[in-house]
Amino acid sequence: MATVVRLTRMGRKKRPFYRIVVTDSRKRRDSGWIESIGYYNPMVEPEVVKFDAERLAYWKGVGAKLSDRVEQITSK
Repeated sequence: MATVVRLTRMGRKKRPFYRIVVTDSRKRRDSGWIESIGYYNPMVEPEVVKFDAERLAYWKGVGAKLSDRVEQITSK
């Protein structure tokens, strides 16, 4: 199974809120996930990013790939 750490969209129309999740790369964006490790809220000023760095390091250690957006927001 190829795992990936990516964003899944929550919230309502025109008010997005994202969870940072670990999922199988073959699944759809908002379908089931293995573990939720944080969230990202781009709608407030300043943007809120909160995630469990220990769990992110674990998943990277076992071979999970980070999506481009997750890599961008976790490196801030």
